[in-house]
Amino acid sequence: MSGHSKWSQIKRQKAKTDVKKGLTFTKLSNAIVIAIKQGGGITDPTQNFRLRLAVDSARSSNMPKENIERAIQKATGKEAGNMEEVIYEGFAPGGVSVIVEAATDNVQRTTSEIKNIFNKSGGSFGQPGSVSYQFSQLGKITIDKDGKSYDEIFEAAVESGADDVEDADGEVAIYTSVSNLAKVKNDLSDKGFNITDARLWRKPNVKATVGDEEQLGKIINFIDTVNNLDDVQNVYSNLE
Repeated sequence: MSGHSKWSQIKRQKAKTDVKKGLTFTKLSNAIVIAIKQGGGITDPTQNFRLRLAVDSARSSNMPKENIERAIQKATGKEAGNMEEVIYEGFAPGGVSVIVEAATDNVQRTTSEIKNIFNKSGGSFGQPGSVSYQFSQLGKITIDKDGKSYDEIFEAAVESGADDVEDADGEVAIYTSVSNLAKVKNDLSDKGFNITDARLWRKPNVKATVGDEEQLGKIINFIDTVNNLDDVQNVYSNLE
C-alpha cells in the first residue's frame, strides 16, 4: 500500500504541476495576442518590441514553439477580436495598494471574478486612478549574477542608460524608462550578461510595511488568489 500511496502522491503533484503550467501558458499566449493587437497587428518580434518581450518570456518559461506560433496565429484571426487589456485598481486586506493587469475576451466575467476576490478577502475594489498614481510605469530587466558582482552589473547598467539598479540576492533588477528598455536590454545582452527577464513594470513610489504576520499572510494569499486567475497577467502591490 505504501507504494500505491507514493504513486498517488506523485500523480497528484504532477496534476498540480500540469495545471500550473497550463495556467502559465494561457497567460503567455494572451500576452502575445495583446502585444500583437496593441502593436497594430505586427507579428514580427523584430518590428514589435512588446511582442518580442512576450515571446522571450514564453521561451524562458519553456513554452513549446508550436504554442507560441499558435498564439501568434490566434492574434491575427477572429478569436482575438474580443481580447483586450483591462486594468483594475484597489486595496488588499490591510490597505496595501494593488494594480491588476488582465487580458480577457470577456470583461464582464473577469471584472466579476476579480471584484469577488476583493470583496471576499476583506479588500476594497477601487475606481480607475485610485492607486495608479502611487506607481511608476517602467521597464524592468532581471539579470542573474552568474558569478558577476553587483558593482560590475551596476556599472554596466548605468553605462547602458539604466535609471535605477537593485540588488536581490542572486539577481539584480535594473529599471529603465519604457522608451529605453529595448536599448538597455540589448546593450547588456551584448556585454554578455545573463538576462532572465525583461518586461514593462509598475514600480511603487513608496512601499508599505506590514508588521503583523497574520495580516501579511492574508495579503499574500489575496495576491496569489488573484494571480491564479487565467485572465490575470500581472499583480503589482506596494508591499515591502
